[in-house]
Amino acid sequence: MASSALQRKGTFLPEWRALGCLLLVGTLLAMSYVVAKQAEASGMPKLHLLVVSMAGAGLVLLGIARLQHRTSQLSPRLCEYALVSGMLLAFPNAMGFLAIRHVGAGFVSLSLAFPILITWLLVVMLRLEPLIKIRLLGVLFGLAGGVLLTLGKASGIEGSWGWTAIVLAMPAVIAFGNVYRTLRWRSQAEPVFLAALMLLGAGASLLPFATVFESGRAVSLIATKTSAWLVLELIAVYTVLYLFFFLLQRLAGPVYFSQIGTVAALVGSGIAILALGETLPNYLGPAAALIGLGTILFHRGARLRRTKPSATTT
Repeated sequence: MASSALQRKGTFLPEWRALGCLLLVGTLLAMSYVVAKQAEASGMPKLHLLVVSMAGAGLVLLGIARLQHRTSQLSPRLCEYALVSGMLLAFPNAMGFLAIRHVGAGFVSLSLAFPILITWLLVVMLRLEPLIKIRLLGVLFGLAGGVLLTLGKASGIEGSWGWTAIVLAMPAVIAFGNVYRTLRWRSQAEPVFLAALMLLGAGASLLPFATVFESGRAVSLIATKTSAWLVLELIAVYTVLYLFFFLLQRLAGPVYFSQIGTVAALVGSGIAILALGETLPNYLGPAAALIGLGTILFHRGARLRRTKPSATTT
């Protein structure tokens, strides 16, 4: 009796920690795109904003890791992890920041609901998780909702098809990043140190693009009090976001972890409509119903997997 109670307690606490991290990270991810929308309205160079914010947050986390004596000696494997995970973080963020002007923060936020579906498909393809038919059905319903939502959004904005396609590419890159970080996770390194390396790698990978496409515009980041505060705000958001980002992935794995997109989609869409004055996309009701049904089926499949007896159980 006592041992079973301890076992339940031991699983209960990590589940609640994971849920808390999930809600916090998803909300902060949505907030980062709200800041991007504000930066767009202020005429700030968005690639330079990303470079400075990610690198700044990386330096803050590196300082925290050093103060806590949680740094590790750099190795070729850690450098590879920093660069590749940084690129897989930087490019979808850059896609979203650049597309906001054309499709709105709400649509960019809604696209974040789909990495969980693509992540699961990748996990199944790599045989890290078995194929469960009810989860596959959930994926298909979710993707159908995404297609319907995309058609409604693109048809409502002239010339937005190209930017819509760019936004649709974001979930695939995010999903690859989720799986890569899991497969190449350095068990000896602390999450705060890995987060710092990833953010520094992200800033470094975007710097050449910012230099070429936004030449001479970096100084505008501190040209006014408003722009300077937006930079500091985004550094703070990224610092907290990616600290708990790695804690969540260590606690829960890539598929559960990728649910941050669903939280970000809900929070970001609500903020975009209520605070930023964006209009509802066409077909939102049917698309939301398909996505909701797909999500329910997807998570129903997860519960069935957890409760299914093991073949080796006697």
